[in-house]
Amino acid sequence: MMQLHSREVPETGGVSGRPRDAVRDAEFTAYLHARQPSLLRTAYLLTGDRHTAEDVLQTSLAKLYLAWDKVRDRDSVDAYVRRIMVNENNSLWRRPWKRREHASDTMPETAYADEYDDGRGSALWQVVQSLPPKARAVVVLRYYEQLSEAETADVLGISVGTVKSQCSRAIAAMRERVPADLHPGHPGRPEETR
Repeated sequence: MMQLHSREVPETGGVSGRPRDAVRDAEFTAYLHARQPSLLRTAYLLTGDRHTAEDVLQTSLAKLYLAWDKVRDRDSVDAYVRRIMVNENNSLWRRPWKRREHASDTMPETAYADEYDDGRGSALWQVVQSLPPKARAVVVLRYYEQLSEAETADVLGISVGTVKSQCSRAIAAMRERVPADLHPGHPGRPEETR
């Protein structure tokens, strides 16, 4: 797991060692220790790739550090970081080099995904990963992060109605793509999961 320590946090150009800087750094470091694993999980769910998730999170945390003094409501820091992560992930898909990538016959290592498996199986996660990035962001925030429609809309910078319609379309797409053995009532499923 990526660890970002306070000594790796970018300097803002001020005189280091001032009491205000020390307090800010201590607050930010405490936030990192408390929230980094959860934020990395969110970044992984958004990107579907461990290394990309670490890059997205590190960039997001660097941006958060630079804006730390501007974040007035400390209770909404997670929402602020999630919004940065979603924007960073979306901007990755807009970059020209990303469009030039080609599929490969060799499958990458997938063992890392099991760390985030919530018991529903990797088959379901593969269906979620097949969604376009914006639809995946809505599904991750609504169902994995369990944000309300209003909170999801706020993080993504879209209306609640757009969240509802994107959720509906994403769930419909997932129903079409999910393997038959994951459907409720399938003869191969254990009785307790029906």
